[in-house]
Amino acid sequence: MKYIGAHVSISGSIENAPLNAAALGATAFAMFTKNQRQWSAPPYRQEAVESFKANCAAHGFTGEMILAHDSYLINLGQPDPEKRRKAVDAFINELERCRQLGIALLNFHPGSSLKQVSDDEDISLIASSVREALSTVPDVIAVFENTAGQGSNMGWNFDQLGAMIEQTGLSERCGICLDTCHAFAAGYDISSPEGYEKFWDEFDRKIGLQFLKGMHLNDAKGVCGGRVDRHDSIGKGNIGLETFKKIVSDPRTADIPLILETPDESLWKEEIALLKSFAK
Repeated sequence: MKYIGAHVSISGSIENAPLNAAALGATAFAMFTKNQRQWSAPPYRQEAVESFKANCAAHGFTGEMILAHDSYLINLGQPDPEKRRKAVDAFINELERCRQLGIALLNFHPGSSLKQVSDDEDISLIASSVREALSTVPDVIAVFENTAGQGSNMGWNFDQLGAMIEQTGLSERCGICLDTCHAFAAGYDISSPEGYEKFWDEFDRKIGLQFLKGMHLNDAKGVCGGRVDRHDSIGKGNIGLETFKKIVSDPRTADIPLILETPDESLWKEEIALLKSFAK
């Protein structure tokens, strides 16, 4: 089964997210658990939690088809111990919010060294941060997202992501969300048939297909290997429509949320319908 959706708004209240997804014809969705540009937020009202779960059930969304995303402020690779403490505490809170809502997956950008420590040191910091958070909150899977490799952001290649998961010591509680734009920007040429298969072969060899828990389906404005994270609408960028046809019809992407983060929200309903047609 292919589960396709978009990153929808929680504006108004958390229970609106499944309604917004259903209005798009989605069979999966992504969401923030709170305002993504604030460190903290009030606890959920119990009525909101119950309404969220009821709306999910009414529209056929299970916890495994929802890909929550943590705050952009969180840097689990922050070299400064005091600032990293704040980041880990915030990440723990995000995991707890997912658990409250019955969401199985929390997607996050691994972190940044800020060019203050080596890549290997930062990988260890990120892994340690994730290990502490997962040891504190049960049930939810920490889903590392590959990055475009811009600046000092970690997790742009499969070697780094694989090392992070291994060093957590809790690989059974970890997963990967593959962003197509980020992969292309980082140098994985998924726009060609040969590059597409090489991408999957390397992912399976260095991380393992069993860790694939979701995908962000975004075309790319930038060139392959340009390290520029600029999303484009499906079929309008340098990755091209044929690659998205392959992804949606690929058995390797079955039973995971396939999520649009394309820039023109007015096209999401149309893009979801298009992607659904590729799965037939």
